[in-house]
Amino acid sequence: MGQYAVFSRDKNIRELIKEMWEQEKKHINVMDKLQVQHRVRPTILADAARAGGFLLGAGTALMSREAAMACTEAVETVIGEHYDDQLKEIEDLPNDHPSVPLLRKVIEEFRDDELEHLDIAVENYAQRAPAHALLSTIVGAGCKVAIELCKRV
Repeated sequence: MGQYAVFSRDKNIRELIKEMWEQEKKHINVMDKLQVQHRVRPTILADAARAGGFLLGAGTALMSREAAMACTEAVETVIGEHYDDQLKEIEDLPNDHPSVPLLRKVIEEFRDDELEHLDIAVENYAQRAPAHALLSTIVGAGCKVAIELCKRV
């Protein structure tokens, strides 16, 4: 959402960002419904995570298109790994419960969407961002910290 806010008038990237954002909104919507369905308490940091994500997206987009793509690359790398970790945890659940195969399928689909976003970012010159390695390291580390905090609180 933050990247789209910055790039909404840039016809060269607007539709690309909007397409990724639409998939992200679908992911959030489905996960919110699954939380309610399975009576899982949402993290109390949800609003902070949304605000942080917006600021991260907008901030890197204000830096440059390449910085925004480097941000996307770093975020999607961490999220892809997070989904893989969740899939490993699901292996320990009983397969005879009807929700388990569906949950596995949803997580695999969403992981694949995130990895597609990563590929899109690389194709759109993420690695040309100034201080790419530093930016990627900081964004990736921040995402990992945010995930761990949200899992615990």
